Amino acid sequence: MHLFSKKSIFLSIVIILVGVQNSYGQSAAKPKLILQITVDQLRADLPGKVMDRVPEGGFKYLYNQGIVYENAHHGHANTETVVGHATLATGADPAKHGMIGNIWFDKKEKRIVYNVEDDQYPLLDENAGVNKSTEIDPTQAAASTDGRSPTAIKSSTFSDELALSSNGKSKIFGVSVKDRGAITMAGHSGKAYWFSKATGRFVTSTYYYDEYPQWVNKWNDLEKYKNFENQSWELSNEINSYIHGEEDDRPFETEFPGYGVVFPHPYGGADNKYFTTFLTLSPAGDELTLDFAKELIVAEKLGEDSTTDYLSVSFSSTDYVGHVFGPSSLEAEDNLLRLDRTLADLIKFVDDRIGLKNVLIVLSADHGGPDAPDRSKAYGVDAGYFDMDSVDTLAINNQMREKFNTNDKLISGYFHPYVYLNHDAVEKNNLDADEVSSNLAKELEKLNGIAFAVTTSDIIEGKVANTDLNNAVLRNYNPRRSGEIYIVMEPNWFVNDFDGLEVACTHGSPWTYDTSVPIIFAGNGIKHKKVYRKVETIDVSLTISNYIHIKIPNAASGNPLFEVLEKK
Repeated sequence: MHLFSKKSIFLSIVIILVGVQNSYGQSAAKPKLILQITVDQLRADLPGKVMDRVPEGGFKYLYNQGIVYENAHHGHANTETVVGHATLATGADPAKHGMIGNIWFDKKEKRIVYNVEDDQYPLLDENAGVNKSTEIDPTQAAASTDGRSPTAIKSSTFSDELALSSNGKSKIFGVSVKDRGAITMAGHSGKAYWFSKATGRFVTSTYYYDEYPQWVNKWNDLEKYKNFENQSWELSNEINSYIHGEEDDRPFETEFPGYGVVFPHPYGGADNKYFTTFLTLSPAGDELTLDFAKELIVAEKLGEDSTTDYLSVSFSSTDYVGHVFGPSSLEAEDNLLRLDRTLADLIKFVDDRIGLKNVLIVLSADHGGPDAPDRSKAYGVDAGYFDMDSVDTLAINNQMREKFNTNDKLISGYFHPYVYLNHDAVEKNNLDADEVSSNLAKELEKLNGIAFAVTTSDIIEGKVANTDLNNAVLRNYNPRRSGEIYIVMEPNWFVNDFDGLEVACTHGSPWTYDTSVPIIFAGNGIKHKKVYRKVETIDVSLTISNYIHIKIPNAASGNPLFEVLEKK
């Protein structure tokens, strides 16, 4: 007679396997929905500025219920929108995923390239492209086509690996006001929608669809953006309750005709050419994004079966408000209060429909942002605006011509943060490109506001000191897209010229105010914890992949955040 029956042995094995699974932090079932929220320009300290004045839900839910990484940073040097989004999506540095900047200089075609432009995939709406006469985002306006796709992303994303693991059964979407915010997170395998300022509609390209789903047409036909017509962005609370309540009118704030620099900010009529632009310069842009995302969840039936679905929602208003008014402005403070309610609305919506126990929420940001120089200088911190035109000046070009005994211009252009050589002129004059770059870098370092200019050849050959800053530049280097010289500004110095428009602040540096972002995991049974060791955004995608036991993105180089994977 056997001591144990076959049935008891089988039950014992099941119990052991369940115990092993739980010890690695996975609930009995995978989440039905992974909701990845990315807030554009949400520096890590900013939610704390309003935490004492927000109700439950929103920030308080995330920070009091989730695993909060208090010392999280981007590790690459060029902290711009597409770079940060692609890094969160792929778990890789821009050196690998290829999105080294919002724009770069194509050395073969000898033109500026916008990161997600693709003339092979035009927009489904013919008139929904970039309106370059009203566009406040000159990087987007630099595109040579209104066509869009993710083909420039050179590595797989988490969403791609999710599609592969489910054999295409997972429903995968990215939504944002910005095309690059939606497209990067949806990856090559998902579907992306973004807001068209030209039409007030959420649009997509032929990369994703041959025609719009019926629910998208129905939502767009409601013209919900017109609900803001002849309305204004009003303060949410009494002005004396704000930290910056006495600073509504600051000299460094950007004034758009008809929008002003003090509350209330009127949107005007829908016939105003800046009407939809004003919406994105306020919490209204996030509110429209939220409304569209909620409709998508219902129409596409996300989280309604046993297959894990994925939705990325990238909120862009914090970035636009930060650029125009600065992160330490009354506008930015009120926007945070309104963002909190937007987050609370989204979290409650997925809780009511799917249940937070079935939803893994991941919150982070594509980058942080600096304070306006005038504000920094008022507190004794050196700061200033850098004249972008000073890099490609007649004086510097003449010095280079004299140095190398040529009449040809040796600089193709400066597209921050990279300076590109004119390789035709270098080859024509039988010059050594590395020598030209080295001499040019030395001249650039003499300019006020530049901390250092380093040649990419010196970086990749290890000829410079092994410092965090140099490593951040190296992690940003892609041989096909990066220039020959990388410029790092002095702390709190930056270019504020957006295609002739002067703005209060611009991110894009390797300094901590630009690299510092929140990383939070919540929902799906995760227990609250605060973690203070330094982690990086390349850890996020790899952690989500491990969380649901799928293959990690093919260029991921981070480390799993073990607190998320531990027993819940």
